[in-house]
Amino acid sequence: MDKPLVSIITPCYNGETFLHRYFESILAQTYPNLELIFVNDGSTDKTEEIAMSYQKKLCEKGIRYIYLEQENAGQAAALNKGLEIFTGKYLTWPDSDDVMTPECIMKKVKFLETNPEYNMVRSNGIYYNEKTKIKKRISDSARNKKDDIFEDLLLLKTYGCCGCYMITRKLFEMIYPQKKIFESRCGQNWQILVPAANRSRCGYIEEELYIVYEHKDSHSRKKRTIGQEIDRWDSFTEILLDAIKHSECNQEKCIQLVKENCARNQFYYAVSSGNKSLIKEKYTEIKKYGKLTVKEFGLFIKYVYLK
Repeated sequence: MDKPLVSIITPCYNGETFLHRYFESILAQTYPNLELIFVNDGSTDKTEEIAMSYQKKLCEKGIRYIYLEQENAGQAAALNKGLEIFTGKYLTWPDSDDVMTPECIMKKVKFLETNPEYNMVRSNGIYYNEKTKIKKRISDSARNKKDDIFEDLLLLKTYGCCGCYMITRKLFEMIYPQKKIFESRCGQNWQILVPAANRSRCGYIEEELYIVYEHKDSHSRKKRTIGQEIDRWDSFTEILLDAIKHSECNQEKCIQLVKENCARNQFYYAVSSGNKSLIKEKYTEIKKYGKLTVKEFGLFIKYVYLK
């Protein structure tokens, strides 16, 4: 098998606690032809010092290493700096606080090289709680083996862990010819994954090739107030609506599905808060964009009229 170049783009903000682990996982990859683009998103700790300390080791391993930095602007903005310049046939963008297992890249490249009808592939992985030491699979769903995952991603019915995925540069440039995704501080995965899954079937490797470390500083897992969770759904919905613009789909239908899903999730947070006016607002939004369930109607009556 030929060894096409694989580009790895990783944004990082204040990652000194876990960067050694991340870089060691890059060095441990069994696949030889790699381009690593590391983007320091305005870190104020020892991120730069640690990142630069690996330059020689990466060079000796034959890995092309590009170190970039910017003022803090969020992961999507940092990722865009790498997307502007990556040159690999394939692209993956793991988080700096997670790790890829040694065969992670090799097995994904092998799949895409031997199945050219696919322009994206994903593996399973592990969630590892650093405090409790408990490990669990990212997903045991039977839906994992579906290769049409566009709507599942759009409605968050499947996982979007960035390091589980690899796509072709051809697919990325088809979606974003300007090599720039929508910038939001809410994340940087669905901007790529949703339109990619719309234009390509997604292969699946039934192996745990990526490890997501759960820790108290993780942006996606930190505790939030109910109000913050509701606001986060608004921000996330904004990302999805932009992703729909770059997809070849029934946009009116997809927009309605996303807004209904947002209102539904916000409705349950509103119920948890006991805020009657907010419950009414989100209940009305569900009705506007879709259909209410019996459970939702019951909760509405209980919390608005019986309490």
